[in-house]
Amino acid sequence: MADQKHEHGSMDVSVQEKGFSSFISIVSRSSIAIIVALVLLYLING
Repeated sequence: MADQKHEHGSMDVSVQEKGFSSFISIVSRSSIAIIVALVLLYLING
C-alpha cells in the first residue's frame, strides 16, 4: 500500500459535487423560506 503514489486530481468527485450542490440548494431554499416567514410575521403583527 505504501508503494502506491497519489496523483493530485485523479479522484472522481462527481458524487461529492452532487451532494454539495444538493446541500447548497437546501440551505438556500431554507434561508429564503425563513426570511419570507419573518417578513410575513412582521407584516401580520406590525
